[in-house]
Amino acid sequence: MYVCLCNAVTDSDIRKAVDDGVRNMRQLGKVTNCSTACGCCSEMASDILQKALAETREYPVAIPVLQMA
Repeated sequence: MYVCLCNAVTDSDIRKAVDDGVRNMRQLGKVTNCSTACGCCSEMASDILQKALAETREYPVAIPVLQMA
């Protein structure tokens, strides 16, 4: 579904941007141009961004714990 009509950004584009490392709206705007024209899509884009980020946190990358000697 189109989220940003001004720049033809879809919800799939936002999810792919998250997969590629986007973590906030400023980065999303730089990568996709979403919400950089009229701004009407900013609330919906933010919601989708937050949901996509939450989904990536469900499967975090394991980081080894270092023990102090």
